[in-house]
Amino acid sequence: MWTRSVLALAIVFAGAATLAAQSPRFGVGRPPTPDEVRGLGAAIAPDGGGLPEGSGTVAEGRAVFAARCASCHGPNGEGGGVGAALAGGNGTLATARPLKTVGSFWPHATTVWDYVNRAMPFDQPGLLPPPEVYAVVAYILNLNGIIEDDVVMNARTLPAVRMPNRDGFVADPRPDVGPTSTRKPKP
Repeated sequence: MWTRSVLALAIVFAGAATLAAQSPRFGVGRPPTPDEVRGLGAAIAPDGGGLPEGSGTVAEGRAVFAARCASCHGPNGEGGGVGAALAGGNGTLATARPLKTVGSFWPHATTVWDYVNRAMPFDQPGLLPPPEVYAVVAYILNLNGIIEDDVVMNARTLPAVRMPNRDGFVADPRPDVGPTSTRKPKP
């Protein structure tokens, strides 16, 4: 009986210590400044809202991809080494070994632009200026057979691209996240 009391007391103290360690009184961190928030860039919506000016072609993207992307993703976006495959995978999503690529999985071309803009190249994220991002995305879409060689990608044409898996996702039914949500985003 005495052992149970000591064990219960130890659990209470461990829980209290854990809560105290998470207390904001330690002054760790700070809210970001407005300049730091602006530096994160705008989120790009599926309809193209937030896309910057600029444009890029498949041919321009082929050159940028060879210089900045092929070492990780392979010369034709096939993956291997460090980077994931960006091309291929069509028809594999319902199989035991799906290959989730830009062409087989991603629902919106604007999401590809946003990801490349923010996170690539891996060793220097955010390095590419908007015209090079448009060009790389054009090349990746072309590798997947989604656009032709002569298409120019820009803020008007990119949102119009119909991705093969556009209808492969379902709306989130939770009342606090959908388009009819009354939840206000935090400033």
